[in-house]
Amino acid sequence: MTAATTTAGVRLPAGFRARYDDLSVRYYAGALSETDLRAWHDERLTTVLKHVTTRSPFYRRHLAGIVVDAVTTSTLAALPFTTKEDLRREMYGVLSGPMSEAAIYYETTGTTGASTPCPRGPKDILTSNRAVEQSWRRLLRHRFGDRMPVIGLMGPSELYAFGDVFTAVAESVGACHVKIWPESPRVGFRKALRLIEELGVEVVVCAPALCLSLAKAALHYGYDLRRLPIKMFLVLGEICTPQLRANVSSLWPDATVYPTLYGSQEALCIATGAHTGEMHLAGLNYIAEVVDPRTGASRGPFGEGELVLTMLVDGIKPLIRYRTGDLVRVRPGRPDAPLPGPVVEVLGRAADRIRVGAADLQPAELEALVLEDVRGCLGYQIVLDNDGTQDTVTVRLDLVPALAGEAPAIGAAVAARLRERTGVRAGLTVEADLDPVTSTGSFVSWKAARILDNRTAPDAAVLAAREVAHRYAITT
Repeated sequence: MTAATTTAGVRLPAGFRARYDDLSVRYYAGALSETDLRAWHDERLTTVLKHVTTRSPFYRRHLAGIVVDAVTTSTLAALPFTTKEDLRREMYGVLSGPMSEAAIYYETTGTTGASTPCPRGPKDILTSNRAVEQSWRRLLRHRFGDRMPVIGLMGPSELYAFGDVFTAVAESVGACHVKIWPESPRVGFRKALRLIEELGVEVVVCAPALCLSLAKAALHYGYDLRRLPIKMFLVLGEICTPQLRANVSSLWPDATVYPTLYGSQEALCIATGAHTGEMHLAGLNYIAEVVDPRTGASRGPFGEGELVLTMLVDGIKPLIRYRTGDLVRVRPGRPDAPLPGPVVEVLGRAADRIRVGAADLQPAELEALVLEDVRGCLGYQIVLDNDGTQDTVTVRLDLVPALAGEAPAIGAAVAARLRERTGVRAGLTVEADLDPVTSTGSFVSWKAARILDNRTAPDAAVLAAREVAHRYAITT
């Protein structure tokens, strides 16, 4: 069998590479018709279903009795879901092949349950990285023209795909990169800031919470944020509302903030960002559905609800109707959008929905209520109490006075927004030393990092976030 080498240096069938390259060029040029895209989806769906029912012990049982050739994109919703519980229970049994066929091994963090294996094979790497590469080429060209900036990668863990994916993509676009992970005990914030200054790092790839922590660390170590070279933050890994992006830009006056990737260890790169601030589904690699998060009833390809994915690449671990646990809004992309594919707006984890007073709030909605028109904020935490008759909310903000303005006016505005939406009494405190858990971002969950709910005992996610909070300390 002939083979071709991917950008990551692994091998895959040359026929697949040539076919995917052709479709990818047409797709990202806006020249792939809806008819051709549907034909690709139907073809790949059949291929993947045959692949998993033949090679995965789990799917052989899970899809027993399914006539694979009869399943189309229009009848896909009749198949059973794959859940995170399935992945944790079955572990390596979900894989569609032995580990020797993978190119590299990753796994989930395991902060709130068993770490599940997430190896990637040659096809997985090629197709997932292609979506990121196309996004980066457009984002970097929009900001820097023909000049390539130095890129700083601030990732979470060596067992995460972050470092390898963005290393490969930086190489493919011709950009110098440096791995400066401030949570690493061998790097830390002080060395990360020194390298940013000395190397002229203009693009930082990180979680949204790290944009704030980096600013706080820079001020702590005596840096002038206006003199550091950062021009762009490419953020991923947790919700990042327009309100948070605007606040980050207020701290870093020369920097713009763009979402760069929405994905997961098990589902790879689901959507990538554009300079519009929108993220677009990697439409060659997935069939996306939106379902009711409570009943599982399908709402079709667009709308608001929980995202369900069927992966179209017959790699080492394709998933069929996988319930991501993420709340999203999906809508068709505009014809003039910088990237093709439906727009995916991530609202937060379904498990992170929270009841406050009369309102059932999604994470993105609560963050927007707190940070609307707030500037110069280095961190925030939302404290929920109940006085015996009703809920109360206290918002804790770490503010840079010169950028934020008058605290009483900020507090009044935040309280008014929360009162109008939830009906509860709300107030604000300004605190220079917030709970360190607020810097953990999505390492465990947005809710564990941002919400202190005194109405109930801490759950497993909260306890896990508290346990790792020391890794994110700025001064160690």
